[in-house]
Amino acid sequence: MVRGKTVIERIENTTSRQVTFSKRKSGLFKKARELGVLCDAQVAVVLFSNTGRLYDYSNCNSGMKSIIERYQHVKEGQQFMSASAEAKFWQAEGERLRQQLHNLQENHRQLLGQHLSGLGLEDMRGLESQLETSIHNIRLTKDQLMIDEIEELNKKESLVHQENIELHKKLNIIRQENIYLQNKLNGEAEVNGTITSSSSQYSTAAREDPVRLELSHPDHAERDEQPELPMLGLKVFTTRTGR
Repeated sequence: MVRGKTVIERIENTTSRQVTFSKRKSGLFKKARELGVLCDAQVAVVLFSNTGRLYDYSNCNSGMKSIIERYQHVKEGQQFMSASAEAKFWQAEGERLRQQLHNLQENHRQLLGQHLSGLGLEDMRGLESQLETSIHNIRLTKDQLMIDEIEELNKKESLVHQENIELHKKLNIIRQENIYLQNKLNGEAEVNGTITSSSSQYSTAAREDPVRLELSHPDHAERDEQPELPMLGLKVFTTRTGR
């Protein structure tokens, strides 16, 4: 099972913090002892707990005090280093940086084809080889950039082509819907024309053949018999007008 990474932050629980302190202290002193044995080094560790208790370790035979005194002596010697020695150090460092800058500037001029009079045959060959290598690297970089741009353009072209196909499909669907609607409108217009024509013919016929309604009384079969209740009948007379 893989252990999770321990988050380095203050442990809030007092018991857990004390247990961790004890374990880590033992591990620190163990590492210090191993360092002294493996590398033949003088090691001293001073540790105070959060309660103020002191824990220390030293592999020196004379004890912790001798190591502390040695530490203080070396520290004081470093702090009180003479001003002249420090000035000489920074002067030498500045000279080294100036020489390095001069060499870089001279090399740059030679790459530009300047200040070549002092160069020998081997120097010229080395400079030529350096220029050829630089040109080769520049061309490789340029070719790679062009290849990347071409691939990017091809991707964009493919996307545009796909979008055009989708637009053509949508356009065809819209055209089919327009054709369907046009045919539907034409069919409704024909039906309306037929109904209008039939209504006109019926109106014309009605005007040519008018119908007259008259009331008539039915005759009784026997005059002597008691007459029944009168009934009204309708007789239809059609008068056809000549044209």
